[in-house]
Amino acid sequence: MKTNKIGLPVKESELIVLELNVLLANFQVYYQNLRGLHWNIRGRRFFDLHLKFEELYNDSQLKVDVIAERVLTLGGRPLHTFDDYLQFNQLEIGKDISNDEKAIHLIVNSLAQLLKIERKIAANSSEINDEGTNSMMSAFIAEQEKTIWMLQAWLEEEL
Repeated sequence: MKTNKIGLPVKESELIVLELNVLLANFQVYYQNLRGLHWNIRGRRFFDLHLKFEELYNDSQLKVDVIAERVLTLGGRPLHTFDDYLQFNQLEIGKDISNDEKAIHLIVNSLAQLLKIERKIAANSSEINDEGTNSMMSAFIAEQEKTIWMLQAWLEEEL
């Protein structure tokens, strides 16, 4: 079995790179959705949500960079065009959302879809002992599960 410079099997690492690029594309759409929510939110909860959306998009921007750097570490090339992002996107695109509950639902649904992608990557990276990718996915998953729980509490909905 041929391995790369960090000791992982080349063929299986190529699959992880593809999956990470799908995650990268979806995070870019998530990021852009959050920017739109931040700009367009209206109503009595404006100040709280405006700040929360900024917090979330800053966090997602950092994650985009971490994902792209992991793709490079595994010997791949990160996707970087809007065409690529839309081709691999699995998230709802939120356009002109100004209602607080619609905005929060969009975020919860987006995070739920990101979790599906991340769990698939975690399972595949675990199979080849790719602890770098697996650790990254574990951290993302734990944080996003907590965010969903908090947003569901805000919506006064059960998980």
